[in-house]
This record gives sequence, structure tokens and C-alpha cells, in this order.
Amino acid sequence: MTKKARVLTTDAEIDAAIALAKLREPYRPKAVAAEYRAKDDVIAIKLASGVELVIPRRLLQGLENASPEQLAKVEIWGPGSSLNWKALDVDHYVPSLIEGVFGNRRWMSELGKRGGAVRSEAKARAARVNGRKGGRPRKRSAA
Repeated sequence: MTKKARVLTTDAEIDAAIALAKLREPYRPKAVAAEYRAKDDVIAIKLASGVELVIPRRLLQGLENASPEQLAKVEIWGPGSSLNWKALDVDHYVPSLIEGVFGNRRWMSELGKRGGAVRSEAKARAARVNGRKGGRPRKRSAA
């Protein structure tokens, strides 16, 4: 029979963790308001710091096919750490949104592919300028 290990946490360790959490609380990003702005097709999140984060709705996983009525029913959950659309069964973590993470790994990969596939006059102009400089540098082998 294997013996299960017991983790013992002392009252002092718990008190120290609570004190550290209280110190960090004012700096933790937390949403105090969130809304869908149909005119611009964006989700606007106001943080406790006064900063407003505005994200195009089409970038957020789970919201790409939602109706304006569904999008308007956004709620802030927890201590301002999460946005929830109950009817859509969609949640987004506010610190991740601040970091530019708008969905799971596959979703983010698809966003990157779409962005890389964009063809514009500005992109073509930049490619021509880089081509005049000699183009992409050749890969050199380590041998």
C-alpha cells in the first residue's frame, strides 16, 4: 500500500499569502464595465484603472456569429476577471484579453493565418522595398 503525502500549510504561510494578495490587489486588471457597441462592432471593456480596452467582435472566439442582441447581454463575473455571455456559453478571461489572447490555441492560429494572408498595396510596396535590399536573407547552415 502506498502512503499518500500530506501537504501541511501553516497559518503563517496562509497569512503571508493573504497579505501578498492584498498588496497586489490594486494592480490586478479587473473589468468594471463591459458593453457591445453595435455601431463599431466591438466589445468595450472598462478597467478599474480607467483604461478602456476595445476589441473587434470578430476576433473573439465564440462571438463571431452572435447576434447584436446576444452580444449586448455581457456580464462581468468574479472580481472583474471574466466576461460571460450566458446565452452563447462563452467566457473570456480579462487578463488574457489584455495580453491579446482572444481564444484557444487553434483559434489564435487561424487569426494569424488570416492576417498573414492579407494582400494590400502597403504589403506589396514593403515587399518591393525589401526585394531591392536583396530580399530575405538566406539561411546559413551550422556546419
